[in-house]
Amino acid sequence: MVHVIDHPLIQHKLAYIRDVNTGPKEFRELVDEVATLMAYEVTRNMPLEEVIIQTPLAKAKCKMISGKKLALVPILRAGLGMVDGILKLIPHARVGHIGMYRDPESLKPVSYYGKLPPDIQERDVIIIDPMLATGGSAAAAVDFLKERGATSIKLMCLIAAPEGIRFFEGRHPDVDIYVAAVDEKLNEHSYIVPGLGDAGDRLFGTK
Repeated sequence: MVHVIDHPLIQHKLAYIRDVNTGPKEFRELVDEVATLMAYEVTRNMPLEEVIIQTPLAKAKCKMISGKKLALVPILRAGLGMVDGILKLIPHARVGHIGMYRDPESLKPVSYYGKLPPDIQERDVIIIDPMLATGGSAAAAVDFLKERGATSIKLMCLIAAPEGIRFFEGRHPDVDIYVAAVDEKLNEHSYIVPGLGDAGDRLFGTK
């Protein structure tokens, strides 16, 4: 299932992220802020348990998060730009990394690195990548996680293309997708239109 997070603050900041005149410093800050805001919705269904807390005046019945612990897994390199924003809300989450690049000829994902928390099968996992374009890298990342025992997985992106959503849902219908926007299409080079360009290059000032 696709969840489009259309909060006004997210949409406002996303407009600046898309703007070609936004430089790397501002781009990084905005992506960080949007990741924090999106994390509220991505974690909305985390289970709670009742606990007793001693306030300065009396005992109080309160609710705290229960159940599995979290793991954040950015797809390198662009996914790194969203990690710190989420960690501001969930500082005790473990962070794994999956390295992939798109082969310029075949346009298929090529994996070159993978490092996960040793108890990944016991954690709720959020895969992080700013762009869901063809869907190949995200689907391969879920394959990587499932092969290592992960069963509770979500995908968090800034922008998705309809083609990428269809491909990803065809491969992993059990994984929910959280995005700030679903754009028009992919162009002939498999870039999202209107999109925001290459997220990694804009985050790190590279070409």
